[in-house]
Order: sequence, then structure tokens, then C-alpha cells
Amino acid sequence: MANIFKDITDRMLTFIDESPTCFHVVDNLKKQLKKAGYTELFENEEWKISPASGKKGGKYFVTRNDSSIISFRIPKKDFKGFYMIASHSDSPSFKIKENPEMEAGGAYVKLNVEKYGGMLCAEWFDRPLSVAGRVIVKGKKGVETKLVNVDRDLLMLPALAIHMNREANDGYKYNAQNDMLPIFGDADAKDSFFDIIAETAGVKKEDILGHDLFLYNRVKPTVWGANGEYIASSRLDDQECVYTTFEGFMKASDSENVAVHCVFDNEEVGSGTKQGADSTFLKDTLTRINMALGRSREQYYTAVANSFMLSADNAHAIHPNHLDKADPVNRPVMNKGVVIKYNANQKYTTDAVSAATFKLMCDKAKVPYQSFTNRSDMPGGSTLGNISTAQVSVNTVDIGLAQLAMHSPYESAGSKDPEYMAAVSKVFYEF
Repeated sequence: MANIFKDITDRMLTFIDESPTCFHVVDNLKKQLKKAGYTELFENEEWKISPASGKKGGKYFVTRNDSSIISFRIPKKDFKGFYMIASHSDSPSFKIKENPEMEAGGAYVKLNVEKYGGMLCAEWFDRPLSVAGRVIVKGKKGVETKLVNVDRDLLMLPALAIHMNREANDGYKYNAQNDMLPIFGDADAKDSFFDIIAETAGVKKEDILGHDLFLYNRVKPTVWGANGEYIASSRLDDQECVYTTFEGFMKASDSENVAVHCVFDNEEVGSGTKQGADSTFLKDTLTRINMALGRSREQYYTAVANSFMLSADNAHAIHPNHLDKADPVNRPVMNKGVVIKYNANQKYTTDAVSAATFKLMCDKAKVPYQSFTNRSDMPGGSTLGNISTAQVSVNTVDIGLAQLAMHSPYESAGSKDPEYMAAVSKVFYEF
């Protein structure tokens, strides 16, 4: 394998560590795109992009809600189709409610939070937590958005001692309102939460008009295992796919297709938002590219028919202590390559045609691949592919990298696999 993705695992873990929320994911991608000469477009302005017949193609990106981003590259000659990779910026967490401070027993101040997505609740206990996201503040010309990351150990969610719940190890059903509220401070911390948020954002507390703030795990990413064969980090699902496919996108040479890299928000809650995969964001973007290049509606339809998508969202590796939870035959292993995901009921979009095409790409990239299916008696989760293709109908294959502890605040995966995903992504865009 070419060495252009050397040390990608370290770069990816740094990216994840610096991206505690979907808003930070998009902001960090924007910084890399701007540094590489990409031009930002805005949905509320007319798009003026380089014509396909021009001497050179153009490089652009557009965001929606500060939490979803679509980057694209126009080839130097008229294009055939759109080659797209989609992943998601969000991960399961706890969202800070309005008026979040709650007094407890005259001794504590805790924060009122609600679940975002389907997480493993037990793993949030007894580890340092903090708060990140965005605040909306009064500005000179209306409202402004400020990113926030309280970069210190701020909160803790203490478990109940075994002496007070002797059945804790026999299974426990967590109540989100009663069990999952983190300690913010002692009684003297009352009314100071938004002081900390305002100070971090560099604004006055009274100027904060709204907020989208989430808890995040403060434990740093690490490489582990007898030979450093594994990694552990928060938000591997799905920032591992976000970052590795983005590197492939950035390093790919032009082909006869428009290269499109999509990162959508709200996959963990069904994608049914204005910035989710089920929104018009992708369709709007592709349509506007076609229009801005002076192409006809008929040419748009033929381009979509010639298009292809990789829906990149991580997959379940076989678990060493629960081997029976995996399919008897299709049993992905970490560090054994990209996982192709199949489901008869089309929770994954992979079919024989899209799988065969992707396998050719893996062969060209010299990247190993493996298959995932759920046990026939166990329903799996859905992902981006079958949702986004409701808006833009293209051949799609669902893929991911094998990991353990999906939806935990600290997940594990293989340290070799990021290079595989980046390499096949580069070949995909050049195919």
C-alpha cells in the first residue's frame, strides 16, 4: 500500500479528540478545506462556481446548521456523475436541557440532561465529563454562533454504591431522569453554569439567547493491545469514517466525476431533520452544482443515474466474550479490512451490484474486505445509505470499520483499519 496515509491513525485520534460535538467536527473540516484552497458557498446566496468547460475545476464546500457539511470538487472537463461518500457527525450523548441547574439535597448542584441517541448508559458513570457545543448570542448584526468546549474536567456522573443496590450486577434499567444527571458542583456552584459557558465562549452571559450543548467523555484516545493493534476513543462511530474518508477525498486525483464528501448530522436520531441524511441537503447541493455549471435538468438526471455512493458507518466486530451474538458465518474482525454490510430488509443498501463494484475498488486499492450481516433472529441498526437514497436514488453500498462497544462513550477499533478506509476512499474518487 502506498505510504501517503502513514500515521493516519494518530491524525484521526487527534481530530476526534478536538471534535467533541458535531459542530466541532464541521468546524475542523472547514479549517482543513480552507487551508487546501476550497471556497465556502452559502445556501442563501447565488452559487458561482467554475464551469466544467473551464481551464480548471473548482473546489467548494457548503454547510447546513453548522453540523452538516458537503465538500465537492469539479473536474476540469464535463463530468459524468457524482461519486459520493456519506458519514455522520453526531454520536450518542446527553444534551443539556433549558434551565439545567438542579439542587440536590442541599449539598449538590446537578445538571438536567436528556438522552440523545441510543447509548450504553452504564459506561457514562465514574469518568470525567465536560460540556461542548454551540451558543447563540446577540451580535451587532443580529445573532451569532459561538463554539464552546469547556476544556477541563467539569462534571461526573457517580454510580450508586453496591451497598445501596445489591442487585446492580444482576442488571439494572436506567431511568434517564433519575439516574443520569451529572454533578456540576457543590451548593456554592448554584447559578454559575452559564457563567462558565459564557466565559469559555468569550461572551456576556446575558447575551446568550440559545444553546445546543452536550456532555462528552474527557478520557483521551489511546493505542492499546499487546502490539498496539487496537485503538480506543470516544465517538469512533462515526468520526472514524468521517476522518478516514475525508483524507481519501482530499488526496484523490480528479476523475470524470464530481467528487462529493458528505457529513450529515442527526443519524443517531433517525436523520429526519433539515440537516440530516433524510433532508434535501444533498439533493439541493447536487441540483445547484448542475445549475451553476449551466447544465440542463436532463443532464442532472443522467448524472444521478451514473452516480455511486459509499455509506460509511462503522460495523460490529465479533466480541470475544459474546461470540454467539454474531452471525455464524459473517464475522468481522478488527484490522482485517473494510466491512461490507448486508441486510435483506434493506436497513443497509448493499446489493449484489453495488457490492461487486466496491470489491473491485478494494482490489485496486489492495485493501482487504469482509462481510457483516446480523444474526437472522436479531434486528440491527439502520444507517445513512437507505435514508439518503430516498432523496437521491443512486447505487449505494454500506460499509464501515469493525469496532467493539458501539455507542459507548469510549469505543475500541483496530489501529490498522483507518489506513484501509482512507486508501479505498481515494481509489473510489478516482474510479
